[in-house]
Amino acid sequence: MIPNPFLELNDTMWDELPDDLKKKIDPEKLKPFASPERCRRLIGKMNYLTVTRPNITFSISVLSQFMASPTMAQWEGLEHILHYLKGSPGRGLLYIDYGHTKIECFCDADHAGSKATRRSTTGYCVFVGGNLISWRSKKQGIVSKSSAKAKYRAMSQLVQEIVWVLQLMKEIGITTVLPTKLWCDNKAVLHIASNSVFHERTKHIEIDCHFIRDKIKENVVSTGHVRSNDQLADLLTKALNGTRVEYLCNKLGMTNIYAPT
Repeated sequence: MIPNPFLELNDTMWDELPDDLKKKIDPEKLKPFASPERCRRLIGKMNYLTVTRPNITFSISVLSQFMASPTMAQWEGLEHILHYLKGSPGRGLLYIDYGHTKIECFCDADHAGSKATRRSTTGYCVFVGGNLISWRSKKQGIVSKSSAKAKYRAMSQLVQEIVWVLQLMKEIGITTVLPTKLWCDNKAVLHIASNSVFHERTKHIEIDCHFIRDKIKENVVSTGHVRSNDQLADLLTKALNGTRVEYLCNKLGMTNIYAPT
């Protein structure tokens, strides 16, 4: 979705970059954009568009981090997204009655995905009755030393979202079958969540450990392993090629109303 792999870099970081990276970057793209107000207005409008277009959520999340001082690289990223949107104006979420209210969730994290800070990106999506109703893409607040730590933090945030969704459904009188199925593609994370022996080796994420384990014991959630190729939250954690984006959009229930039948 974002063509420039060094989108998060700016001109102040140029001297700190290794020589091999400098050869791959056009210095002109790191210069400040001439009209930052124009860039901020466009990003603000696209933030509203993510309410119905989860496929651009990750891209807008990255671009939103540079609203204070956007560069030519960020503007190029915005133009790329606009071209993508123009090519699929009829794509959006289609909600269908599948005859059940089961909750199913996917969580993922792109370990050290940020080129500038090496922080990971949390991504998750929540399905109720087979329909996507909640999703998120957000950079984590601290650096994770391993992919397991990054994905466990993502799982903790998703469990909080599940608790909120269950409370909301209870308030509006909708019942669902528990436990909620939570899918993750990292087996180490699943072992930490289900095996208390791992806690002694993971004290730095002890609060998240206990929070998730409490919800497992309460039968609120149950974890399961999913193959990386079937991880739907990939769309919310990293930039992907067109074929992969199209596949995940279909899995998320996004339909193009203008597509030929």
